Amino acid sequence: MKKPILSILILLILPFTFGFKQDFAEPVQLQWETHFKGKAVENSPFFALTAMTWKYSYESTIYRNRVAINLKNEVTIDKNRSWVKWDKIKNPDVRASLLHHEQGHVNIQYILLSEAERVLKNRNYSVKNYKAQISQLANEISNYFDTMQRNYDDETEHGSNHKMQARWDKIIDDKMEESRAATLANNSK
Repeated sequence: MKKPILSILILLILPFTFGFKQDFAEPVQLQWETHFKGKAVENSPFFALTAMTWKYSYESTIYRNRVAINLKNEVTIDKNRSWVKWDKIKNPDVRASLLHHEQGHVNIQYILLSEAERVLKNRNYSVKNYKAQISQLANEISNYFDTMQRNYDDETEHGSNHKMQARWDKIIDDKMEESRAATLANNSK
């Protein structure tokens, strides 16, 4: 019998408290007591919510008709807007399973961070419209990963479909490795 585990919405416009930047080696490892301090939304169908934000900014330099950017790129976890319904996850197995599912969302944001770093830094931008080009690329990256987050929840049934959760765990692990390898390859150029 499946135990229902409902979980998350990713909020992408919230203030932050825990962050990881482009120089991080691993995603933040969630802990119930540390990262879920917000008041649970009782009428929500979810048992937990992890609120995260991706922010980027850059400084640009134009030299000899080329644009160089210095990118600042970070993902943050807002512990005061992240919450859990403790009364719904009293069973230790359910609690561990739900935290594992929530960690998948954080790991997807880790992939977003790596990909944004790689994609935004390694482009030749037009001097005339580089700001629009960067904005468009950032929006495409954000939309891609927003869709990935929704697919993760839909296909795993918010973590309650353990077979699909295992499939997504593999997908996420593979994507994290691909991102690390691509970042290392770009950094060695």
